[in-house]
Amino acid sequence: MMRIEGDIIKMVQRAVRAVAPDCKDEVLSGIYLEVPKEKRFGDFSTNVAMRLRKELRRPPLDIAGKVVEELKKICGGCAEIDEIKVERPGFINFYISNKVVWGGLKEIIKQGEKFGRLSTGKGKKVQIEFVSANPTGPLTVAHGRQAAVGDSLARIMENCGYKVTREYYLNDEGVQMTLLGKSVEARYQELSGEKVDFPEGGYRGEYIYEIAKGIKKRGVSQDYLRECAYKMILEGIKKDLKDFGVEFDAWYSQKKLSASGKIKKALGILKDKGFLYEKDGATWFASTRLGDDKDRVVIKNDSSYTYLAPDIAYHKEKFEKGYERIINIWGPDHHGYVNRVKAACQALGFDKAALSILILQLVTLYRDKKPVRMSTREGEFVTLREVIDEVGKDAGRFFFIMRRTDSHLDFDLELAKSKTMDNPVYYIQYAHARIASIIEFSGTNAPSPYPLPKGERERVRGVDLQLLDKPREIEIIKRLMQYPKTIEASARNLEPYTLLAYLQELASLFHSYYDSYRIVTDGKVITKTRISLIKAIKTVLSSGLTLLGVTAPEKM
Repeated sequence: MMRIEGDIIKMVQRAVRAVAPDCKDEVLSGIYLEVPKEKRFGDFSTNVAMRLRKELRRPPLDIAGKVVEELKKICGGCAEIDEIKVERPGFINFYISNKVVWGGLKEIIKQGEKFGRLSTGKGKKVQIEFVSANPTGPLTVAHGRQAAVGDSLARIMENCGYKVTREYYLNDEGVQMTLLGKSVEARYQELSGEKVDFPEGGYRGEYIYEIAKGIKKRGVSQDYLRECAYKMILEGIKKDLKDFGVEFDAWYSQKKLSASGKIKKALGILKDKGFLYEKDGATWFASTRLGDDKDRVVIKNDSSYTYLAPDIAYHKEKFEKGYERIINIWGPDHHGYVNRVKAACQALGFDKAALSILILQLVTLYRDKKPVRMSTREGEFVTLREVIDEVGKDAGRFFFIMRRTDSHLDFDLELAKSKTMDNPVYYIQYAHARIASIIEFSGTNAPSPYPLPKGERERVRGVDLQLLDKPREIEIIKRLMQYPKTIEASARNLEPYTLLAYLQELASLFHSYYDSYRIVTDGKVITKTRISLIKAIKTVLSSGLTLLGVTAPEKM
């Protein structure tokens, strides 16, 4: 599909040049194709006529008509294109031939498990920082969503040829860590029979009792309560993430960053560049000069740093490590930090366009159709560990990606753990397992293609791909051919949901196909041919699920 797409783009460029000889080179190089959402609008579509409206001062429909006239001259008798149509307000739609479709399936069979692996990343270094929850308690469902999205995005980008580093930023100092220490100390003293006032704003979760009990059992002195509590919580975080299929390449300590003097150095650079000033006893970063809505304090009037100061030094180090793309995945409470961090990177002399910040919206967890209340401080929250234990890693990861990153997510625990076709992850996994069962039952292994003399039909040993001429078969093959483009779009838009939605549609097409046609028949050639098709579906389902960190079972 990607080859035919390239061919069509070249033909469109030639046609546009013929219609508009003075067309700017950037317009020609910017021509691209989209896959229409509705099948009636063909397999590919371009909006180049609308983009040429101002330059040519003519209606898009008129421009599109002229371009199509040229296209028909260029590809007259072309066996790859069945039809080219113009649709309002000026789209040019292409309908590819079955010959292209059968050739596409042949290539998929030939590539096997390599199908969908791309080199678009060209080895560029990418850092993805995600989860980065304060080590003051176990990971919650909100962190679970960040973990699923971040790790899936890392897998997708690695599949596209990027060199990805997964990093977790540990905020292991400051007010929250102090509150953690005081909270554990209060519970520790209670266990020792002392009457204490619990610290205001402290952490009240049951896990604080368990930490205090563990510390007391170990015989740790009160002086080391905070450090011991931190280590116990961090061990739990790492275990939960590992059981969720997420492992980080780097754990970055803010405490070590502060001790290194790098924060002072980064602020010194901003000062030398004229971006810092004094006001009301505090030091301010003039971020409004670079797009922020107001200037930000970096050093308070008590000489302590604000949260922004270590962030500035941390991002400076990211760029200095040579990452060509930096991706931060944050929760919605960090929305206000986006512009100030980007402004700081720009002020330091880095390309802010190289920094992408994804804000993941909140998760509402439902049990028995009722929302579960979550409050970290009060201890009323559901942990990621509880989700893993209740619904499993696969359903957990899948459900956390079931909406776009900028959309609120409703997570239905009952649906996630159900073994029915209403459960979307079960639906896809069952398609994979069902295909495995059919292949085993047929006793057939679809062979690889081999070169054929010119003029012969597109055949594989014992397989005639031209027998796959039913509308549903053609539709499935076209969707299979779009798999690499789907992965590329997921990586480009930093959106794993795009891949998830694709897998849901492909599984739906297979189940519908299975219900409509016999795959194992009395005819050897048609059986082997249809087995070849469903093996291709199985390969893509397995590949896609793996990129989402979900298993592809052979039996269910």
